[in-house]
Amino acid sequence: MNCDELLAALNEYVDGSLAPGVCQQFEEHLKGCNPCQVVVDNIRQTIRLFKAGEPFEMPAEFHKQLHELLRAKWRAKFAATESEPR
Repeated sequence: MNCDELLAALNEYVDGSLAPGVCQQFEEHLKGCNPCQVVVDNIRQTIRLFKAGEPFEMPAEFHKQLHELLRAKWRAKFAATESEPR
């Protein structure tokens, strides 16, 4: 397995749905490839942080600005073809 093949199989590996034979090739490649080790470790850490994270309440003004920006983007893209979302 090379780096491109590893990256193509990465989602299935992280999800635990990679076929056992491919998983073994994946892990063999990781043993000798530091750049791929870094990528996989970063993804694992990101998933761990996401799962452990607490919801963050957006400040009211930021929420308002984000809502207005998204609505403006929606209007620019879809206003001529559909009705506006609520």
